[in-house]
Amino acid sequence: MASPHWLRYFGLNEAPFSKALPDGDLWLPTSKKELVDELVEAVDERQHVLLVGEPGVGKTCALRALRRRVPESGCRLTYCHNATLGRRDFYRQLCLALGLSPKATAAGVFYAISAHIEELGRERIHPVFLLDESHLLHQDVLDHLHVLANYEWDSQPLLSLVLVGLPELWDRLRLARNRSLWSRVHCRIRIAEASDADTVEYVAYRVNHAGVDRALFSSDALSMLHEGTVGRLRDIDRVATQALKRAAKRKLKTVDRDIVTHLLDSDG
Repeated sequence: MASPHWLRYFGLNEAPFSKALPDGDLWLPTSKKELVDELVEAVDERQHVLLVGEPGVGKTCALRALRRRVPESGCRLTYCHNATLGRRDFYRQLCLALGLSPKATAAGVFYAISAHIEELGRERIHPVFLLDESHLLHQDVLDHLHVLANYEWDSQPLLSLVLVGLPELWDRLRLARNRSLWSRVHCRIRIAEASDADTVEYVAYRVNHAGVDRALFSSDALSMLHEGTVGRLRDIDRVATQALKRAAKRKLKTVDRDIVTHLLDSDG
């Protein structure tokens, strides 16, 4: 199947801003590398983690970078993304993610998980539960998570919870009702919005990764792209892709400020 015209026009081997990117090819700005180091250190020290940020600031990229850097031996990562479930169904999902057979009752499900965690502890394997979209967790799940967070083995936690979500998750956990869980989360990270330099670095990286070593966006276009998307990667991907398509139709060699401005105005 022939590649789309706009890719051939710019000499791109693939769509530069596609989500289909292997973990090893992920981009992290220089400003975010310390953040990933902090996540890895927290998991190494068997801490619980809170990671919050606005949509598109790179939370998923940070998690994928964490997954790539955590050693397979001695650590077991489990990713859970359906945070809208009640307590029993949430733990049933966790059972399935761990390769366990879900039980009929909430108590049975929780017992199966806790027994499995203790078994991993005896094998010196540290489980890490990545709970994405945690700002959507039902309160009855939050009420119970502190029980998981409180397991200990030789005075070391038997697992690490990594709670990831929008900034309102931070505020929810600080409520008096959730103080038991909040007090156990020692690593608390807010991901800041990207800088102008981050956006420039990101666009250049993705274009180069797609096979082109020259700038496809003018400096003015990049400034407008950052301003209009506030540096949020998801929005950059969408607007930059449409900008390249439009530039190809106009037979332009680079995306200019007018194209990006028009696309952003259309979004408004």
